[in-house]
Amino acid sequence: MAGSATFNIADLFESLAGAFPERLALVSGAHRLTYAALDERADRLADVLRGRGVGAGSHVGVHLWNGHEYVEAMLAALKLRAVPINLNYRYVAAELRYLCDNADLVAVVTQRSLLPVMAEAARGLPAARTMLVVDDGAEADALGVEPVDYEVALSGGRPRRGYEARSGDDRYIIYTGGTTGMPKGVVWRHEDLFFAGLQGGRPGGDPVSSPAEVIEWASDPDNRMNLLPAAPLIHGAAQLGGWISLFTGGTLVIQPGKSFDARRTCELIGQERVTTITLVGDAMARPLCDTLGAPGAAYDTSTLVAIASAGAILSPAVRDRLQELLPETLVLNNFGSSETGHQGSAFPGSETGADGRPSFAMDPNSLVLDDELRPLAPGDGRMGKLARAGHVPLGYYKDEAKTAERFVTIDGKRFVLPGDLATIEADGRITVYGRGSNCINTGGEKVFPEEVEEALKAHADVFDALVVGIPDETWMERVVAVVQPRAGRAPTLGELQAHCRQHIAGYKVPRQLALVDEVARQPSGKPDYAWAKQIVLTTSDAGARA
Repeated sequence: MAGSATFNIADLFESLAGAFPERLALVSGAHRLTYAALDERADRLADVLRGRGVGAGSHVGVHLWNGHEYVEAMLAALKLRAVPINLNYRYVAAELRYLCDNADLVAVVTQRSLLPVMAEAARGLPAARTMLVVDDGAEADALGVEPVDYEVALSGGRPRRGYEARSGDDRYIIYTGGTTGMPKGVVWRHEDLFFAGLQGGRPGGDPVSSPAEVIEWASDPDNRMNLLPAAPLIHGAAQLGGWISLFTGGTLVIQPGKSFDARRTCELIGQERVTTITLVGDAMARPLCDTLGAPGAAYDTSTLVAIASAGAILSPAVRDRLQELLPETLVLNNFGSSETGHQGSAFPGSETGADGRPSFAMDPNSLVLDDELRPLAPGDGRMGKLARAGHVPLGYYKDEAKTAERFVTIDGKRFVLPGDLATIEADGRITVYGRGSNCINTGGEKVFPEEVEEALKAHADVFDALVVGIPDETWMERVVAVVQPRAGRAPTLGELQAHCRQHIAGYKVPRQLALVDEVARQPSGKPDYAWAKQIVLTTSDAGARA
């Protein structure tokens, strides 16, 4: 081990593996790895990568479904002071080629099923030189690359140390697609990510003051968090949840594969004594509700302490249903982004602002700035730009213009502005309205899609919904709902309008409706507004208008 005097993720994990070698670290299907076993497999993979030229500052693409290999690949790269880069497994070759080039990948770990598209994307680029392939039973070949079987490579790797000294300055990059535009790589220092994204080693408490305290905290059985991330590990929030779990000395429980399975998730709670589930908004919470509330359903949820949604808002109707089904479990709306880490939580009973929007208790480094980038006082009432100071990222990888736009220095203090509009309540809670880039301007009034979506999803016939604005000669933009009905239901525009008027102002009510078989979302569960707008613009009249 290179030492644990700094807040470096690889150093911290190695310290835990040394302190609790036989403790169960990871469960993924039939694979059960202790801290020592996970550490050894990551060492073997690191040796393989090092032998192929991967070293400090190198970028390694991780193009995998959920599984133990994802964690091993991240950890192996970090041991070498290299940087794991999350690659969306739903991307087509053109999108992946952009990432191979933009992220400067020199190696990739991928699935056998995904090999053809990955090989096509990487052809002629440095990423094609080293391509390790996890066997998933598929018969998929690729021209132009020489893939190496993942397990065969590990069997030849040596579980040695001899790493160069690491530090809290080492880099960790999370590529985020947001809801529009090409993915951007958010560049973090390990130490900043530890305190901003990993809750400082003490979830729900004051951060540790030294790396040694991480071991002390993990030594107490009451502090262990057995966490199941429902989202894919290509999503930053799922990765951070995984590290949080491991740094409490708990067990990371992974549902292997490429798709979220609500029934299997419910089964795993009892089987693996899961204490915490992280998910992404209604897209995962609603199927969980349907599974838990199905006739005859009987799942052991006695160990489940908390369910936390991050990356997308959990609408009140879905949250209330989840709380009804799990009365002894704390259901939280957490707020944060790839650019800010964890900023705060909305607690039951005090989670809404004056107009019913989600309101969060955030850390002291979070504030709302006016147009001149001056802090708004609590209770000011004006809408401003959400900002965070303290431990923030260095910027976006190879994007100076976007970095200058989102990261600003005010009176010698550095802030990140993730793009959300917000107000600050009299008690200091921050009410979030959503990304300004998605705001709809209809007749001079601002409409935030998330608010309309929450109203729609409170209707009994609606399973999922996205809301977009399209050009309108009279109103500048027209509010349009793209709705996935529940099975066997077909709500009309008039029915949904009447329902929405009970929850939101008339100018926010959708004037047009498109019914779809399934609302498209990113693998993380985040909304795909570009898809929704395309559906509306390319479908003749896209349903009734009003």
